[in-house]
Amino acid sequence: MRRTFAAAIGAVSAAAVLTGTGLAAASATPAATGTEHFQTLTTSATAKTTGVIAIGLFTAGGTSFEGRTTATFKFPGGTLQVRHSRGTGNHTFNPRTCLLRLNLHGTYTVGHGTGKYAGISGHGQYQLSILAIGAKVHSKCSQSRPPTSFQKIINASGPVSLP
Repeated sequence: MRRTFAAAIGAVSAAAVLTGTGLAAASATPAATGTEHFQTLTTSATAKTTGVIAIGLFTAGGTSFEGRTTATFKFPGGTLQVRHSRGTGNHTFNPRTCLLRLNLHGTYTVGHGTGKYAGISGHGQYQLSILAIGAKVHSKCSQSRPPTSFQKIINASGPVSLP
């Protein structure tokens, strides 16, 4: 039994020397990289937060705190920031039905992670879609009141790296 154990240790040591790797290299954790997909959804035009789901390199559900150019995604175990471009696209508004459609696309970068997401980096493209029905005042569409129905969906996807 001792001879078998000693032979096994010798074989592992010889393999490590021949391949140029040592035990320290085998225990080091390389950065994980892959594609991450984010989706946010809200049905409130006035909400400061939205729900967010991440699927890909990691899977998590949480809350997005949205700012003008940066959103902070808060997941169990940490946060990350998503800085996004203004976006380009088109919109239509029907003054008879008060229906608004807005479709934008742009780019984003991911960084400033905390907790499990410390050191995260990445980038990608997003697609934003808003569908809303504006409130009516005296049979006319009001732009000063919140919409009576609202839906905003953002889909984003791109490569990320986690140390």
